[in-house]
Amino acid sequence: MLLAELVATSTAVAATRSRKAKVAALAETLRGVEPAELEIVVSYLGGALRQRRTGLGWRGVSDLPSAADEPSLTVLEVHHAFEAMSGLSGAGSQIARKEAVTDLFGRATAAEQAWLQAVVTGNLRQGALDAVTQEAVAQVAEVPLAAVRRAAMLAGSTVAAAGAAFEGQAALDAIGLEVGRPIMPMLASSAPDVTTAMAGLSADGATEVAIDAKLDGIRIQVHRDGDDVLVVTRSLDDITGRLPEVVEVARSLPATRFVLDGEALALSDDGRPMAFQDTASRTAQDTGVAVTPHFFDLLHLDGRDLLDSPGHERLAALDALVPEQHRVRRLVTADAAAADAFASETVAAGHEGVVLKDLSAPYAAGRRGSAWVKVKPRHTLDLVVLAVEWGSGRRQGWLSNIHLGARDQSSETGFVMLGKTFKGMTDEMLAWQTERFTELATSPVDRSSYVVHVRPEQVVEIAFDGLQRSTRYPGGVALRFARVLRYRDDKGPDEADTIEQVRAHVPG
Repeated sequence: MLLAELVATSTAVAATRSRKAKVAALAETLRGVEPAELEIVVSYLGGALRQRRTGLGWRGVSDLPSAADEPSLTVLEVHHAFEAMSGLSGAGSQIARKEAVTDLFGRATAAEQAWLQAVVTGNLRQGALDAVTQEAVAQVAEVPLAAVRRAAMLAGSTVAAAGAAFEGQAALDAIGLEVGRPIMPMLASSAPDVTTAMAGLSADGATEVAIDAKLDGIRIQVHRDGDDVLVVTRSLDDITGRLPEVVEVARSLPATRFVLDGEALALSDDGRPMAFQDTASRTAQDTGVAVTPHFFDLLHLDGRDLLDSPGHERLAALDALVPEQHRVRRLVTADAAAADAFASETVAAGHEGVVLKDLSAPYAAGRRGSAWVKVKPRHTLDLVVLAVEWGSGRRQGWLSNIHLGARDQSSETGFVMLGKTFKGMTDEMLAWQTERFTELATSPVDRSSYVVHVRPEQVVEIAFDGLQRSTRYPGGVALRFARVLRYRDDKGPDEADTIEQVRAHVPG
């Protein structure tokens, strides 16, 4: 298959908001795929290279050769080129990688260059998520969508499930939970408050619900098979060697084969959680900060798969296996007031919030369903837009990602940057802000400059999950999971929040 065909599909998928149209476009492309290309094409349609690391970043693909006039690259040639780049290391590797980029991109058309650049930098915004790709695979392979989804969850990837789907139902059914092979974690939907979440899970007011503390740590999945222990992250990256304390806990438990789901969290001397980045840094390198595992689910125990068992059975088995100090704090109740009080206590103890769970539900690996519902307090700040970036993919042609600043008297400009966001923006908001920030631009606006600097006049109300210390931004703090709530035309920049007010939110 020519890369140009895949790029055309990606463009079509990005141009529509219709799920049905996205699936149809993906399915049409999959029908023309050769067996040797299948896994590569599925991965590319999902916006990801097959190689986890290529040694390339934005800088490595920013200075490109002239584009080819006609398409000639195949997806297999592209895959082999990136595979070769991923294997480069040592003296001379930077020069060799640059030469490889020049060769590959020199054979690509302008549209192909833009797509390759976006996929290398993780900036491909086409809306073809795993769930949509799985639907297209099921349609073309003529197998049940539920079987494809389950296989993807248990194999840890849509790519692996696609290969099995085209072999037939038997191949899909053969994919099960294997101790030592990570599976996609179950995810939670959201509710604005505990009362709403309880009403959805206990409509009669008498059905008991499990309420877990939501820890602000690193999601971990721990597999043990005898003395062999595997620890992976939410994205299924292997971090076993970085967390020996988690391995030690796993080996201390009174079973030889199990799969646990939980969080690794760095705690201060008083037992309160440390800032998220302290935990995150510890999983990247040995910073001297110890992390403690806290588990909230058990998926396999000594030959017995528990994925399809109801929550109350999994929790009973978890409680029997894992000592209390390594379990997430939990309350089981049908009383909404008790659940709300537990949530308040949890937040007061320094945690993110709570997760409410249906005790009759199985573990839906890889799904964000209604059986688990997270509730987190929402923080807001009124900040000032300092600059804005041109969008890509479906947001092409609009000014999208905004740079956010707080008031700071010590700064020459009067403001200090805290981060960026493009979350929470509707099409109407994108159109409005493109016009608004064009008016506020400090220099003529054109597409040759990726970032458009603006006069610090527009106030925006931002919701965020928390803040953390940062060396990237001059204010020393950065927003976590920021999203736009609304633009505040009723406020001037002199009424925005100050950096001192912002720092008051930083834990630890």
